[in-house]
Amino acid sequence: METISTENVVASTTVGQELDLNAVSQDLLGVEYDASEFPGVVYRTQQPKAASLIFRSGKIICTGAKNVDAAQESLESLFGEFRDLGIDVDDPDVAVVNVVSCADLGSPINLSAAAIGLGLEAVEYEPEQFPGLVYRLSEPDVVVLLFSSGKVVITGATDVSTPPKALEAAHGKLDSLGLLA
Repeated sequence: METISTENVVASTTVGQELDLNAVSQDLLGVEYDASEFPGVVYRTQQPKAASLIFRSGKIICTGAKNVDAAQESLESLFGEFRDLGIDVDDPDVAVVNVVSCADLGSPINLSAAAIGLGLEAVEYEPEQFPGLVYRLSEPDVVVLLFSSGKVVITGATDVSTPPKALEAAHGKLDSLGLLA
């Protein structure tokens, strides 16, 4: 079984005040804003690479970061830009809301057999709609997407320590059912 890799960390924060998105989009360099397409301003950082979605309510969602530190650093860059524009930002709380990780079980999986073995109450499997099996774990509380190739995507974690536990749980269950070579 290969090691698990974090592919995306999504973090949320708020600046605690409404923002004039037209003014923000004109004052910040390199942002994207088209209210008819999306109700927020898109602010991108290159180091670290991430995108922050800024909403009128003052809520900000940072996505695309490869780790928690990168998400925090990207948001700090945005907060610095806000301060330069005279927008009052006092060290907002940043919460990780989703960690998306990938791994490879190293063995193909018969998804039809997995759907039955894992229990229909914990599984969604409609191969005509989506090529993977959606496996909802209760402990830890995440979603594991299983693909016939043995590739796995884990989503819904709020801490980077959770995906390895989820991978271990899914691997153990599939192995106990005799579904891994």
